[in-house]
Amino acid sequence: MSGDHPRPGRGAVVAAQDAFHHESHEYDPSSPHLRHSKIRNAVVRDLTEMVQRSREATGGCRVIEVGAGHGTFTRTLVDAGAEVTVTEASRASADLLRERYRDEPRVTVFYDESGEDSLELSGAFDLVVCVSVLHHIPDYVGFIRSMIGKLRDGGSFYSVQDPLWYARLSRVTRTAHSGAYFAWRLGQGDYLQGLGTRMRRLRGVYNDSPSDLVEYHVVREGVDEEAILELLSASFDRAEVFGYWSTQAPLFQRLGEMAGLRTNFGVRATGFHPRAG
Repeated sequence: MSGDHPRPGRGAVVAAQDAFHHESHEYDPSSPHLRHSKIRNAVVRDLTEMVQRSREATGGCRVIEVGAGHGTFTRTLVDAGAEVTVTEASRASADLLRERYRDEPRVTVFYDESGEDSLELSGAFDLVVCVSVLHHIPDYVGFIRSMIGKLRDGGSFYSVQDPLWYARLSRVTRTAHSGAYFAWRLGQGDYLQGLGTRMRRLRGVYNDSPSDLVEYHVVREGVDEEAILELLSASFDRAEVFGYWSTQAPLFQRLGEMAGLRTNFGVRATGFHPRAG
């Protein structure tokens, strides 16, 4: 995997998440998987199918959804018939989730204050779900290894909306994605702050600001999808990586899709079996 930069502690990342995702934070404008129907509908379809397969095989589906945000896909899982434990490292988001699902007995909200408390959750799960989560975690491979250890035999793992490892992207793709981001960023205000952050990162300078910790993938230069696939392939009957284009502005989203570019990825793994020995 890439990443010669010092890794912050998980606690520092969680504290930044809590500060960044405050009570009035809106996920949708900067989240392509929520904003663009093509990406969102694909996630809905995948999750629905995975829950339904589990229910057909075992009669039920117990899910742990890591970093649920404001619960967009929690509703998808519940509607598909799952019992869902959602975790959140942002206290504000956890409180909102409790309020939103207070009348839904199949949803349990777990505030993960340290960012690692969810690793202590007991019981066996049928499905682990991480939507736009892994790129926030410095040791994402270790985190996945711990989370799949909570799966029952035959369980599944699903993750989506993480940036591909930058070194594997073509120059055309990186240029197109940067241009699309800057065009979108111009309409968001705080131009000087955004420009300053970008220039600092181009010089290879990173710090403990909330922006660098929450967007930790810019320090690590993406997420190593091949390392994740290697890990999952050793413990699942089937594991696959799928790539797609993802950016904030609708116009550039359509253009990138038409050009067949790939910037982000997801993983599907089914048929979990504990590694021998």
